[in-house]
Amino acid sequence: MHFESPIKRRHSRQIMVGDVPVGGGAPISVQSMTNTETCDVDATVAQIRAIQDAGADIVRVSVPSMDAAEAFKAIRKQVSVPLVADIHFDYKIALKVAEYGVDCLRINPGNIGNKDRVRAVVDCARDKNIPIRIGVNAGSLEKDLQKKYGEPTPDALVESAFRQIEYFDALDFQEFKLSLKASDIFMTVEAYRKIASQIDNPLHLGITEAGGLRSGTVKSSIGLGLLLMDGIGDTLRVSLAADPVQEVKVGWDMLRSLKLRNRGINFIACPSCSRQNFDVVKTMNELEERLEDIKVSMDVAVIGCVVNGPGEAKEADLGLAGGTPNNLVYLDGKPNSKVKNETLVDDLERMIRAKADAKEKEESNLIAKS
Repeated sequence: MHFESPIKRRHSRQIMVGDVPVGGGAPISVQSMTNTETCDVDATVAQIRAIQDAGADIVRVSVPSMDAAEAFKAIRKQVSVPLVADIHFDYKIALKVAEYGVDCLRINPGNIGNKDRVRAVVDCARDKNIPIRIGVNAGSLEKDLQKKYGEPTPDALVESAFRQIEYFDALDFQEFKLSLKASDIFMTVEAYRKIASQIDNPLHLGITEAGGLRSGTVKSSIGLGLLLMDGIGDTLRVSLAADPVQEVKVGWDMLRSLKLRNRGINFIACPSCSRQNFDVVKTMNELEERLEDIKVSMDVAVIGCVVNGPGEAKEADLGLAGGTPNNLVYLDGKPNSKVKNETLVDDLERMIRAKADAKEKEESNLIAKS
């Protein structure tokens, strides 16, 4: 089951967000955003660390005031992950966090103010080698575009984006990535497809305000999945009304499903039916909860019966095929041992961890030899 993704990614230039490359063929980075009060430094630092532990490459922090900018200074000193400052309306906040070590500035030039203020931000970013994300959003389009199109449309998003791009071009500043977000899947996908063929700057993907954990995951998976299948996208955030840690998990699940990145366990599990010889749903719930800390990439199959079990189990790094009275465990495609229902989860966890440790050592040795 190990094969490369057939997706041919769109060519884009590369920028650096801290030590994370975005674009230019680099792995698609996963982002999330804190939802704590930024001025609560301890709470924000704790959430950033949780988001990073879940696998985020980049974390965005809202900085709505000068007090929040001062808090950002303290936050920056306590975390290692690259930080993006989310700035709206007051360009002076962008200048301040640039002094405090921000790794990227997220601005919507349309609400920053006149061109002199945008120029001040760009000049500062150039001087300190900080990239910018131009964030175009269907909910905050310029008034004249709202009047021209009557409502947000893909063309309105693209026109808004090109206004900012042309101004950045005039300032000879190319260290930026771009997002064109809407809560509507069709609008978002069409806007990204239109812009992707016209520029080579990195694209930040997202379905904005997608919804709660379940509905937002579905909407984001469809919308971002369509774009990723097209090869579009250099970094992404899954926007959920949920714990930011869940955004990261969903983002990784998307990329892992499309073979675009590998991290952690890829579970292959049957949906459960009357043929099952053990409680597949309960087993999977427990295994997923227990094994979230594993970062090495591996495939684990958990199949409840002998119909599809052996075939799936043989293709995984470690696979379980349900049987009576015992269940057969395959390791690297070969029968290895049998486990009883009574100790099934404990036995599987032990064997999965042992396999993960072996894979991690093997990968470390390969890296050391290269």
